[in-house]
Amino acid sequence: MVPRYAFAWSGRLWPTRICICPGPALNHAQLMPVVFVGHGNPMNAVTPSRYGDAWAELARAMPKPKAIVCVSAHWYVRGTKVTAMERPETIHDFGGFPKELFEVQYPAPGEPQLARQIADLLKATPVELDEESWGLDHGTWSVLVHMYPEAVVPVVQLSIDRREPALFHYELGSRLSALREEGVLILASGNLVHNLHAYSWGAREEMAFDWAREFESLAKELLASHNHEPLIAYETLGRAADLSIPTPDHYLPFLYAISLCRGGESLSYPVDGFDGGSISMLSIRIG
Repeated sequence: MVPRYAFAWSGRLWPTRICICPGPALNHAQLMPVVFVGHGNPMNAVTPSRYGDAWAELARAMPKPKAIVCVSAHWYVRGTKVTAMERPETIHDFGGFPKELFEVQYPAPGEPQLARQIADLLKATPVELDEESWGLDHGTWSVLVHMYPEAVVPVVQLSIDRREPALFHYELGSRLSALREEGVLILASGNLVHNLHAYSWGAREEMAFDWAREFESLAKELLASHNHEPLIAYETLGRAADLSIPTPDHYLPFLYAISLCRGGESLSYPVDGFDGGSISMLSIRIG
């Protein structure tokens, strides 16, 4: 098979090449899976739904992680940061929702040592150890309340630097690979398709917009063929991509997840469907 190449951000003016071809099959028995979750509406945390049920089943089907590193669409800031406090706060980073949602607490412990390890793995990029300004936002806890409701597994969050291009994030995510060998679950939380302006309240799942289905189908085809280059250069994929990704914040976690896919690993889609016609609830398990 002819290797495919993408350009990996190196911090210099010109990028460097990395091979993202499928490669030979490896022994993945000891690797923790990687998960991308389409988290959707924060009310999924408190409203019974097939999404919450599927997230719970997804967790039951995997080994219990020693810790969780979450890349959430809702920590989209200047700079690369990682939470490094012993007890991260449950952040209610939204408005206009019922009181019961603001009362949700997810008291999982932090893991400062893991935060320092992440900073070391990403040392080519300056990483700020955040001990007080952030915590666990709803991109993280609205999913984890279903996956690990006991809140005993340590959780840290990694920010998304809003100044950097997609290629930077794909390469940054790939540097977290060693954590999988240590039983750490890397959970990326966003939405493959996320267009709130087009959102149709009360729309049934089968009423998803054609462009939303088109882009989700294309992304799955590219993943199945291990062809990540077009997904990194998503801005070149045409109208369906433009409408599906009006802003990059909810899409970039997906790139963190797929950057960690090793040659020969399986892909599965434990959750699918659309909310409001324009929000893909697709979840992806790698490994």
